[in-house]
Amino acid sequence: MSPTNENLTKLSQDLITQFQSQFGKNPGLRPNHARGVLLTGTFIPSSSAPTLSSAPHFNQSSTPVTVRFSSATGVPLISDNNPKANPRALSLRFHLGDRGRADIISHSVNGFATRTGEEFLEFMRAGVASPDDGPSPSPLDTFLDAHPATRLFVDTPRPSPSSFAREAYYGVHAYKFTNKDGKAQFARYRFAPDGGVDHLDDATTKTKGSDFLYNELDTRISQGPVSFQLLAQIAEEGDTVDDATIAWPEERQVLDLGKVTLNAFVEDDSKEQKQIIFDPIPRLRAALYLRSGRERRAA
Repeated sequence: MSPTNENLTKLSQDLITQFQSQFGKNPGLRPNHARGVLLTGTFIPSSSAPTLSSAPHFNQSSTPVTVRFSSATGVPLISDNNPKANPRALSLRFHLGDRGRADIISHSVNGFATRTGEEFLEFMRAGVASPDDGPSPSPLDTFLDAHPATRLFVDTPRPSPSSFAREAYYGVHAYKFTNKDGKAQFARYRFAPDGGVDHLDDATTKTKGSDFLYNELDTRISQGPVSFQLLAQIAEEGDTVDDATIAWPEERQVLDLGKVTLNAFVEDDSKEQKQIIFDPIPRLRAALYLRSGRERRAA
């Protein structure tokens, strides 16, 4: 059964409250992925993009974009060498004119921790109730035993990238795309860095400074643009399209949708970060982002 608007509102507030209980209330900042930076650039679609979708940004010559790179947790200045800052995230907005927009939310793990928002809230609460010196099995152990997909997500390696520009990012949700001929397909977004993926081992990461990723990005942009290929992994008949914990097989077709090129930081970053609300469409995530965005803007 789909949740009602009232249930969505309560659940989104419960999630925000849980984030704030873990990371503190930080007015004007996001409750998760609090640390981030905004850049501007352009998206140019490939010749194959219109075969997937009739959306304007896949059919016109170019579209301006805003991208936010960010670090995990709600800690405002989490150190770049802290393993809890992974997964990193890339959020993108297509500016479509007349205040139209389309957004993508992605992070550096192919999958997600839970299928539902209720499960994610339970997962977070179990983690808080499970200190390292607590009894065994802990509430988190019990939750993971009952949710093998969450255990797989928790156990997935999360190495730190050498640069935000040298990480691959995976869309969390599957979307239904329809082209001009009415052909509909489900797909998930991916971002592949043109500079290639480059991860650091744990020992090397520990030697890095607390701001090394943000400083590196500043230097990199001063020397030239950063670019990614926007890709779509196409679902096949029988693939699960409504469960973010289930990654599709790697042999699925991957369609090149075009290139995202970033060439400048957004002016007045702190002001714009309070204002922009990336809305990835699925109802709970959208409700959560909208509610946290309203709190951020009011701060």
